[in-house]
Amino acid sequence: MDSKFYYFGPLLFHTKVNENDLKEIDALCHKNEDLNFRKHLAGHIDDEFRINHKKLEYILDLYFDDYKKCNQNFYGDYIDFYINSAWVNFMKPGDFNPLHTHNNCALSAVLFLSVPNEIKQEYFNFKKIRSNINTGPGELTFFALPEIKHFITEKSFFPNRGDLLIFPANLAHYVAPFKSNVERISVAFNMKIKD
Repeated sequence: MDSKFYYFGPLLFHTKVNENDLKEIDALCHKNEDLNFRKHLAGHIDDEFRINHKKLEYILDLYFDDYKKCNQNFYGDYIDFYINSAWVNFMKPGDFNPLHTHNNCALSAVLFLSVPNEIKQEYFNFKKIRSNINTGPGELTFFALPEIKHFITEKSFFPNRGDLLIFPANLAHYVAPFKSNVERISVAFNMKIKD
């Protein structure tokens, strides 16, 4: 039987950042009010702060090489890019990111630095009771809109420390709230294509 599989739709890239690199990125994160970035972001999150995007890019360079190879395989062409903005999110109970896309960039990404066990347990308990609900507490969900019958247009991830996702900036996504009385830390960033 002669069968083919076609790459079709947006490239959603997922990799794991090693612990040494995560520790370097942890050191970039802060709660410096002089670098408060909240007014520029869609999130219902009080603590969002700009971080040094050049240092972040230097640390993640090898992971970007892997993405570039994947992109070339998926789309058939080579791209090069640079980070043009980066920020850290300190999510607390009830915080969330509504359905949104990113502007002034070609690619966006999120890297999870801290996912406390209390949120993992909350997610597990929720999914055990409500397995028919697609998005659980603390989950990141992507939507290729509009929803079309017989198309897979939704993909959800419950994150762990070190999970890095890179995606087209115009791919809609949502981050569900959690109730646990803990703080989850993630770094988000946007990238532009080099001329």
